[in-house]
Amino acid sequence: MSDQVDPTAISPLDRRLLLELEPEAGRLLDRHLGVAQEWFPHDYIPYRLGRDFDTEPWTPDQPRLTGVAQTSFEVNLLTEDNLPSYHRLIHGMFGKGDGAWLTWVGRWTAEEGRHAIVLRDYLTVTRNLDPVMLERGRMLQLQKGYDMASPDTLHGLAYVAFQELATRISHRNTGRYSDDPVADKIMVRIAADENLHMVFYRDILKAALALEPSAAVRAIVDEVLAFQMPGAGIPNFLRKAAEIARAGIYDLRIHRDEVVLPILRFWGIFELSGLDAAAEEARRRLAEHLDKLEAAARRFEEKVAASARGPRLTST
Repeated sequence: MSDQVDPTAISPLDRRLLLELEPEAGRLLDRHLGVAQEWFPHDYIPYRLGRDFDTEPWTPDQPRLTGVAQTSFEVNLLTEDNLPSYHRLIHGMFGKGDGAWLTWVGRWTAEEGRHAIVLRDYLTVTRNLDPVMLERGRMLQLQKGYDMASPDTLHGLAYVAFQELATRISHRNTGRYSDDPVADKIMVRIAADENLHMVFYRDILKAALALEPSAAVRAIVDEVLAFQMPGAGIPNFLRKAAEIARAGIYDLRIHRDEVVLPILRFWGIFELSGLDAAAEEARRRLAEHLDKLEAAARRFEEKVAASARGPRLTST
């Protein structure tokens, strides 16, 4: 057994970061609790539209939402369904910490849990998606899980900062695209949660940059270059993501200009000094990657314009 790696082991760097950042995590947690609003999923559901499925089964002609709107809601819901896996990963990132770290994990998990509840209730009551398909998708997602080990503290914080902002924008634009005031109100509410979660992770990593700038920059660059949305494991995800991108709900331009760049600017990545050689090299690769994203976004926009699919949505 001596040659096996202990999966519960924590690096000296992570141990020190969790200890030194715990007071800042406590401050950010208190700030979050001071601004987070209590809300109830049932308040957002038009139950007056509900009908018994045993006497009136679901049929494809019933949804008011069609096409990409259905696809985007399905992807958003199945992504939210995987909360048990995300909880495991976040707990693994912070589970060796004390106090505020574990309190945050519990609070974040409880708030995220409402998202799948309200989305599924809305889609089921309004019959906008096949409930059998949704339940089979949920079963598949949870059985498959999110099969990866918990990242170290810096990589984990970098990923969730970008991911929470990406999810906020995707949810918000899905609501707009639906052209349904009920759906839009739900997505506004969920997006507000995701934004507060992003702010916590973004700001705690800002504090980590002050403690370990070179290691943090390397982790940030790693996560930008390898970024994938957590729903990437959904069956036919690439096809569905392409449809969502063509509709302007979440595309390369949004990812680069409204997710990656704002957070990088907040952290002041390109203004940091005193980095080690590896971090400087990582920063060079980051600049190259941003240029490649810009070129890819332009090509995609030209392709969409050529196909005359209409204007792209923008987020707020």
